[in-house]
Amino acid sequence: MKYARVATLAVCAAAFAGSAMSLGAQAAPAAPKAALPTTAPLVVTLMRDIDGLAGKMVDLAKAIPADKYDWRPSAGARSVREVMLHVASDNYLLPALAGTTAPAATGIKLTDFKSVEAYEKRPLSRDSVIVELQRSFTHLANAMAKTQTSNLTETVNMFGQKSPVQDLWILTTTHLHEHLGQSIAYARSNSITPPWSK
Repeated sequence: MKYARVATLAVCAAAFAGSAMSLGAQAAPAAPKAALPTTAPLVVTLMRDIDGLAGKMVDLAKAIPADKYDWRPSAGARSVREVMLHVASDNYLLPALAGTTAPAATGIKLTDFKSVEAYEKRPLSRDSVIVELQRSFTHLANAMAKTQTSNLTETVNMFGQKSPVQDLWILTTTHLHEHLGQSIAYARSNSITPPWSK
């Protein structure tokens, strides 16, 4: 009886070892296209997360019909269009805190928050909003990719508070998740199923 138990344990251990070796042999997820060999590993992880989120955000922007872009859940809340442009504006504004200025065409200036508000209130068509969203995610990825491990502890002025660069990129990531969730709620309130949920 004792021998049978030992033999069973040995077989289980061998099976576990084989599974572990097979898991270890699997390739790690590829780094996002914008990542450089010098990009800090923490930032590469955040970029990978944002890369997936950006795909969902753009897919959702495409799934919402143009006649729903002015919809808002209540007076004073952002419309669908304004949420999408708010995400794009912060994809330009937050990198500016780390030294990567927004393209001049956006009109966004780090020292003038009214420029951010003006960007978000533009009455762009649905297709133009989607283009802005895509461009902003490319800008964000390129800005993040410049961050090396040695830069992570450098301080930036984050809305009046000194914070390390790593906190800026973590805030950027969590902020995007907040607005993806908001956009999902907006879509479902209008009987639109997110494309990846079908």
